Amino acid sequence: MAHMSGRVAIVTGASRGIGAAIARRLAADGAVVVGTYVRAEQPAAELARDIEARGGEIEMARADMADPAAIRSLFAQTIDSFGRLDILVNNAGLAEFRPLDRVDAGHYGAIFDVNVRGPLLAMQEAARVMASPGRIVNISSGAAQAAPPGASVYAASKAALDALTRSLAAELGARDITVNAVSPGITQTDMLDANIPLSVQEQMVKTTALGRVGTPEDIADVVAFLLSEDARWITGQIIGANGGLR
Repeated sequence: MAHMSGRVAIVTGASRGIGAAIARRLAADGAVVVGTYVRAEQPAAELARDIEARGGEIEMARADMADPAAIRSLFAQTIDSFGRLDILVNNAGLAEFRPLDRVDAGHYGAIFDVNVRGPLLAMQEAARVMASPGRIVNISSGAAQAAPPGASVYAASKAALDALTRSLAAELGARDITVNAVSPGITQTDMLDANIPLSVQEQMVKTTALGRVGTPEDIADVVAFLLSEDARWITGQIIGANGGLR
Protein backbone atom coordinates (compact mmCIF):
# COMPACT_ATOMS: atom_id res chain seq x y z
CA MET A 1 0.00 0.00 0.00
CA ALA A 2 1.28 3.49 -0.84
CA HIS A 3 -1.72 5.73 -0.24
CA MET A 4 0.39 7.93 2.07
CA SER A 5 3.13 8.45 -0.48
CA GLY A 6 4.52 11.97 -0.32
CA ARG A 7 3.14 12.66 3.14
CA VAL A 8 5.36 13.45 6.13
CA ALA A 9 4.39 12.22 9.59
CA ILE A 10 5.74 12.88 13.07
CA VAL A 11 5.13 10.01 15.51
CA THR A 12 6.18 10.76 19.08
CA GLY A 13 7.33 7.98 21.37
CA ALA A 14 8.00 5.78 18.35
CA SER A 15 10.78 3.52 19.58
CA ARG A 16 8.63 0.82 21.21
CA GLY A 17 5.13 -0.54 21.68
CA ILE A 18 2.22 1.28 20.08
CA GLY A 19 4.43 4.06 18.74
CA ALA A 20 6.72 1.62 16.92
CA ALA A 21 3.73 -0.20 15.43
CA ILE A 22 2.29 3.11 14.18
CA ALA A 23 5.63 4.11 12.66
CA ARG A 24 5.91 0.76 10.87
CA ARG A 25 2.35 1.00 9.53
CA LEU A 26 2.71 4.56 8.24
CA ALA A 27 6.06 3.81 6.61
CA ALA A 28 4.57 0.70 4.98
CA ASP A 29 1.77 2.90 3.66
CA GLY A 30 4.32 5.19 2.02
CA ALA A 31 4.71 8.06 4.49
CA VAL A 32 8.04 9.55 5.46
CA VAL A 33 8.13 9.10 9.24
CA VAL A 34 9.96 11.19 11.81
CA GLY A 35 9.88 9.17 15.02
CA THR A 36 10.93 10.43 18.43
CA TYR A 37 12.53 8.73 21.39
CA VAL A 38 14.17 9.86 24.63
CA ARG A 39 16.27 7.10 26.19
CA ALA A 40 15.54 4.00 24.09
CA GLU A 41 18.36 4.59 21.61
CA GLN A 42 18.92 0.94 20.70
CA PRO A 43 15.23 0.13 20.07
CA ALA A 44 14.99 3.34 18.01
CA ALA A 45 17.93 2.29 15.85
CA GLU A 46 16.51 -1.21 15.45
CA LEU A 47 13.15 0.20 14.38
CA ALA A 48 14.81 2.43 11.79
CA ARG A 49 16.80 -0.49 10.37
CA ASP A 50 13.68 -2.66 10.19
CA ILE A 51 11.61 -0.03 8.41
CA GLU A 52 14.39 0.82 5.97
CA ALA A 53 14.98 -2.88 5.23
CA ARG A 54 11.33 -3.08 4.18
CA GLY A 55 11.70 -0.12 1.83
CA GLY A 56 10.27 2.53 4.15
CA GLU A 57 11.71 5.91 5.06
CA ILE A 58 12.17 7.00 8.67
CA GLU A 59 14.30 9.44 10.60
CA MET A 60 14.60 8.92 14.35
CA ALA A 61 15.07 12.04 16.48
CA ARG A 62 15.84 12.29 20.18
CA ALA A 63 13.18 14.64 21.59
CA ASP A 64 11.85 14.82 25.13
CA MET A 65 8.18 15.74 24.81
CA ALA A 66 8.30 17.24 28.30
CA ASP A 67 10.75 19.88 27.00
CA PRO A 68 9.15 22.78 25.07
CA ALA A 69 12.46 23.66 23.40
CA ALA A 70 12.88 20.08 22.16
CA ILE A 71 9.37 20.15 20.71
CA ARG A 72 10.06 23.37 18.81
CA SER A 73 13.33 21.95 17.51
CA LEU A 74 11.64 18.73 16.38
CA PHE A 75 9.17 20.56 14.16
CA ALA A 76 11.76 22.99 12.82
CA GLN A 77 14.08 20.12 11.90
CA THR A 78 11.25 18.21 10.23
CA ILE A 79 10.39 21.18 8.02
CA ASP A 80 14.08 21.81 7.26
CA SER A 81 14.58 18.16 6.26
CA PHE A 82 11.35 17.44 4.36
CA GLY A 83 9.75 20.79 3.62
CA ARG A 84 6.29 19.89 4.92
CA LEU A 85 4.22 18.18 7.61
CA ASP A 86 0.96 16.35 6.96
CA ILE A 87 0.47 14.11 10.01
CA LEU A 88 1.08 14.28 13.75
CA VAL A 89 0.56 11.31 16.04
CA ASN A 90 0.96 12.22 19.70
CA ASN A 91 1.82 8.83 21.16
CA ALA A 92 4.56 9.63 23.70
CA GLY A 93 3.19 9.15 27.18
CA LEU A 94 4.14 8.52 30.78
CA ALA A 95 2.16 6.03 32.85
CA GLU A 96 2.81 5.61 36.55
CA PHE A 97 0.05 4.57 38.92
CA ARG A 98 0.18 5.76 42.54
CA PRO A 99 -2.38 5.63 45.35
CA LEU A 100 -3.57 9.00 46.60
CA ASP A 101 -1.28 9.06 49.64
CA ARG A 102 1.75 8.82 47.33
CA VAL A 103 0.67 11.51 44.85
CA ASP A 104 2.84 14.62 45.02
CA ALA A 105 3.66 17.64 42.87
CA GLY A 106 6.54 15.87 41.17
CA HIS A 107 4.37 12.93 40.14
CA TYR A 108 1.64 15.23 38.87
CA GLY A 109 4.07 17.47 36.99
CA ALA A 110 5.96 14.63 35.31
CA ILE A 111 2.79 13.00 33.97
CA PHE A 112 1.02 16.19 32.89
CA ASP A 113 4.16 17.59 31.24
CA VAL A 114 4.40 14.57 28.93
CA ASN A 115 0.75 13.56 28.55
CA VAL A 116 -0.90 16.98 28.29
CA ARG A 117 1.49 19.89 27.82
CA GLY A 118 3.65 17.94 25.35
CA PRO A 119 0.79 17.06 22.98
CA LEU A 120 -0.66 20.57 23.31
CA LEU A 121 2.62 22.23 22.32
CA ALA A 122 3.15 19.66 19.55
CA MET A 123 -0.30 20.45 18.13
CA GLN A 124 0.47 24.15 18.37
CA GLU A 125 3.68 23.67 16.38
CA ALA A 126 1.94 21.39 13.89
CA ALA A 127 -0.85 23.88 13.30
CA ARG A 128 1.71 26.51 12.31
CA VAL A 129 3.21 24.43 9.51
CA MET A 130 0.77 21.64 8.64
CA ALA A 131 -0.37 21.22 5.07
CA SER A 132 -4.08 21.06 4.28
CA PRO A 133 -5.70 18.60 4.61
CA GLY A 134 -3.88 17.68 7.80
CA ARG A 135 -4.35 14.89 10.29
CA ILE A 136 -3.67 14.78 14.03
CA VAL A 137 -4.27 11.70 16.17
CA ASN A 138 -3.69 11.62 19.92
CA ILE A 139 -3.21 8.35 21.77
CA SER A 140 -5.46 8.48 24.82
CA SER A 141 -6.40 5.63 27.18
CA GLY A 142 -9.46 3.81 28.37
CA ALA A 143 -8.35 4.90 31.84
CA ALA A 144 -9.75 8.36 31.06
CA GLN A 145 -13.25 6.87 31.32
CA ALA A 146 -12.70 3.87 33.59
CA ALA A 147 -10.55 5.86 36.07
CA PRO A 148 -9.20 2.78 37.89
CA PRO A 149 -8.04 3.02 41.52
CA GLY A 150 -4.48 4.24 41.85
CA ALA A 151 -4.48 5.87 38.43
CA SER A 152 -5.96 9.24 39.37
CA VAL A 153 -3.26 11.48 37.88
CA TYR A 154 -2.71 9.33 34.79
CA ALA A 155 -6.45 9.04 34.13
CA ALA A 156 -6.87 12.78 34.59
CA SER A 157 -4.07 13.48 32.12
CA LYS A 158 -5.72 11.35 29.45
CA ALA A 159 -9.11 12.94 30.13
CA ALA A 160 -7.42 16.30 29.58
CA LEU A 161 -5.97 15.03 26.30
CA ASP A 162 -9.47 14.00 25.21
CA ALA A 163 -10.70 17.53 25.97
CA LEU A 164 -7.86 19.04 23.94
CA THR A 165 -8.77 16.73 21.06
CA ARG A 166 -12.37 17.91 20.95
CA SER A 167 -11.56 21.59 21.36
CA LEU A 168 -8.78 21.71 18.79
CA ALA A 169 -10.86 19.73 16.29
CA ALA A 170 -13.38 22.57 16.42
CA GLU A 171 -10.65 25.19 16.17
CA LEU A 172 -8.67 23.65 13.30
CA GLY A 173 -11.56 22.31 11.24
CA ALA A 174 -11.75 25.43 9.09
CA ARG A 175 -8.26 24.59 7.84
CA ASP A 176 -9.29 21.02 6.97
CA ILE A 177 -7.19 19.61 9.80
CA THR A 178 -8.89 16.76 11.63
CA VAL A 179 -8.07 16.01 15.26
CA ASN A 180 -9.09 12.69 16.79
CA ALA A 181 -7.95 10.42 19.60
CA VAL A 182 -7.63 6.66 19.83
CA SER A 183 -8.36 5.21 23.25
CA PRO A 184 -6.79 1.76 23.64
CA GLY A 185 -8.11 -0.81 26.07
CA ILE A 186 -5.86 -3.48 27.52
CA THR A 187 -2.92 -3.60 25.09
CA GLN A 188 0.32 -5.56 25.36
CA THR A 189 2.99 -2.94 26.08
CA ASP A 190 5.72 -2.31 28.65
CA MET A 191 3.38 0.16 30.37
CA LEU A 192 0.72 -2.51 30.81
CA ASP A 193 3.01 -4.94 32.61
CA ALA A 194 4.58 -2.19 34.70
CA ASN A 195 1.29 -0.86 36.06
CA ILE A 196 -1.37 -3.59 35.97
CA PRO A 197 -0.85 -6.94 37.77
CA LEU A 198 -1.34 -10.08 35.70
CA SER A 199 -4.38 -11.08 37.76
CA VAL A 200 -6.07 -7.78 36.89
CA GLN A 201 -5.10 -8.15 33.24
CA GLU A 202 -6.73 -11.59 33.19
CA GLN A 203 -9.92 -10.15 34.67
CA MET A 204 -9.95 -7.40 32.05
CA VAL A 205 -9.63 -9.98 29.28
CA LYS A 206 -12.68 -11.77 30.68
CA THR A 207 -14.69 -8.57 30.29
CA THR A 208 -13.42 -7.93 26.76
CA ALA A 209 -15.87 -9.07 24.09
CA LEU A 210 -13.14 -10.39 21.77
CA GLY A 211 -11.50 -12.28 24.64
CA ARG A 212 -7.86 -11.31 24.31
CA VAL A 213 -5.27 -8.64 25.04
CA GLY A 214 -4.88 -6.12 22.23
CA THR A 215 -1.66 -5.73 20.26
CA PRO A 216 0.13 -2.54 19.24
CA GLU A 217 -0.75 -3.42 15.65
CA ASP A 218 -4.47 -3.40 16.55
CA ILE A 219 -4.08 0.21 17.61
CA ALA A 220 -1.85 1.17 14.68
CA ASP A 221 -4.49 -0.01 12.20
CA VAL A 222 -7.13 2.26 13.76
CA VAL A 223 -4.70 5.18 13.71
CA ALA A 224 -3.92 4.52 10.04
CA PHE A 225 -7.62 4.63 9.22
CA LEU A 226 -8.06 8.00 10.96
CA LEU A 227 -5.12 9.35 8.97
CA SER A 228 -6.55 8.17 5.67
CA GLU A 229 -8.78 9.94 3.18
CA ASP A 230 -11.57 7.54 4.17
CA ALA A 231 -11.71 9.29 7.57
CA ARG A 232 -12.01 12.81 6.13
CA TRP A 233 -15.44 13.33 7.78
CA ILE A 234 -14.34 12.22 11.26
CA THR A 235 -13.00 14.78 13.69
CA GLY A 236 -13.26 15.59 17.38
CA GLN A 237 -13.87 11.93 18.20
CA ILE A 238 -12.42 9.64 20.86
CA ILE A 239 -12.34 6.21 19.20
CA GLY A 240 -12.31 3.26 21.58
CA ALA A 241 -9.99 0.55 20.26
CA ASN A 242 -10.51 -1.97 23.03
CA GLY A 243 -11.95 -5.20 21.69
CA GLY A 244 -15.27 -4.49 23.39
CA LEU A 245 -13.88 -4.01 26.90
CA ARG A 246 -16.80 -3.40 29.29
